[in-house]
Amino acid sequence: MSDRQPDQQPGHDRDRQPDQQPYDEVAQVYAERFSDSLTKYPLERGLLSAFAEWATAAGGRVADLGCGPGHVTAYLSSLGLDAFGVDVSSGMIAQARARNPELRFDVGSMAALDIPDASLGGIVSRYSIIHTPPEDVPAILAEFRRVLAPGGCALISFPGTDDAEPPTVSYDHSVFTAYRWWPDHFSALLAEAGIEEVGRLIERAVPEAPRPYPVVNLFAHRQA
Repeated sequence: MSDRQPDQQPGHDRDRQPDQQPYDEVAQVYAERFSDSLTKYPLERGLLSAFAEWATAAGGRVADLGCGPGHVTAYLSSLGLDAFGVDVSSGMIAQARARNPELRFDVGSMAALDIPDASLGGIVSRYSIIHTPPEDVPAILAEFRRVLAPGGCALISFPGTDDAEPPTVSYDHSVFTAYRWWPDHFSALLAEAGIEEVGRLIERAVPEAPRPYPVVNLFAHRQA
């Protein structure tokens, strides 16, 4: 999923699907709560606008991976991108299709995307790696690189930690266990996958959206 609460992801095996039932059960409530959330956060709209400008220059379609109810996909489309969404939760995809019937939304796993090699100009992954066990994240990042065209860009957002040790920290989540990441460690994993960070923005807690942790936004691109 995207926005303030994230999406569930695959486990140790490439084709293994997580239990999507928790997000299926809250899909309608989630959609009602977050579908207009971008109107409240100008900084996040700015991040997506910057991504859209970069992705337009890169060319090709843009995938919103962990799209939830599709509000970010729709916003990217409004910025002129050929955007589509993918989520492991069929309930979330049903909400996305109902709310944005003109756009494409597919049920799928980020560990095994049904997307051709080097076909995307950009990827948005907003909080969509949050439930992925840390040992499984490198395989997902390798899949990101596979589907990105050379020079294709990515905007990856996740809850962060200021502590280098340990580089990931689990925490209680309203759906199930989630993980926070030390930004430099995650950036190193991106580099190992062949995706290079080019910049970052770290959001601290603000009165209208209090959070007990920072939110990390990494801009990156696929190396040639």
